[in-house]
Amino acid sequence: MSRPGSKPKRVSKADLPEKTCAVCNRPFSWRKKWARVWEEVKYCSERCRRDARKR
Repeated sequence: MSRPGSKPKRVSKADLPEKTCAVCNRPFSWRKKWARVWEEVKYCSERCRRDARKR
């Protein structure tokens, strides 16, 4: 049971949603900075996003 005002428990990394990068085909996990745009995220990194434009 949690106390009022206490912090919620963290979600383990294994429980976060995953996607596969469109460029390198590696799996990557949800990040807090992507919370609002998770459905639009296609690339695991800035580097893969740049490389996608070159192709």
